Amino acid sequence: MAAESESCNCDAWAAKDPSGVLSPYRFNRRTVQPDDVSLRITHCGVCYADVIWTRNKHNDSVYPLVPGHEIAGVVTEVGSDVKGFKAGDHVAVGTYVNSCRDCDNCNSFLENHCSKFVFTFNGVDTDGTVTKGGYSTHTVVHQRYCYKIPDGYPLEKAAPLVCAGITVYTPMMRHNMNQPGKSLGVIGLGGLGHMAVKFGKAFGLKVTVFSTSESKRDEAISLLGADNFVLSSNEKQMGVLNILNLL
Repeated sequence: MAAESESCNCDAWAAKDPSGVLSPYRFNRRTVQPDDVSLRITHCGVCYADVIWTRNKHNDSVYPLVPGHEIAGVVTEVGSDVKGFKAGDHVAVGTYVNSCRDCDNCNSFLENHCSKFVFTFNGVDTDGTVTKGGYSTHTVVHQRYCYKIPDGYPLEKAAPLVCAGITVYTPMMRHNMNQPGKSLGVIGLGGLGHMAVKFGKAFGLKVTVFSTSESKRDEAISLLGADNFVLSSNEKQMGVLNILNLL
């Protein structure tokens, strides 16, 4: 067993059972194929999905389980058919690492709606292996599911954008919630809420945060730049709902 561990090429943190407790784990990533990008992982955001699957909340966890699908890092190797990536590039990998690549959704760049898409961790890939996530030293992914991070953008800030970020950005764009001067209400200041505040301000919106916790006021106003803060248990303050354009 010790010799087998020494031959593995990737160090990680894994849950070994539904307790969800993480401990050191070693395994082998696949060798780089013609369409693959290999990256050294520098940062991985924490998502509640990591808690759900490490603790087997959906009764489908396969252990040992390496969580993490908000991955940012530096390209170390590319396959012979890879276009657009080279060693040294800053890249990100999000919540899925494979799909059929041939259905209407895949052909419309909506791979996350493909019936055969594969989660970045605890998913069964086309070769039958169980995927392992970003709580690890490196990963190998098909170039289609790897995204370049603009030069100079901090990797630690880029990682959450491929899960929490896109989860908020997509509906905001779909529903035209990017019109400067309009007012936006954000309910809750959690992982998604703080992204909504930041996008809202970047779009030129007047942002009001609604929260059950007074302790979030300073973070909302001073740190994230919200224009107003409303304690949702205060009936008088809640009157501001009547003047919002977007929620």
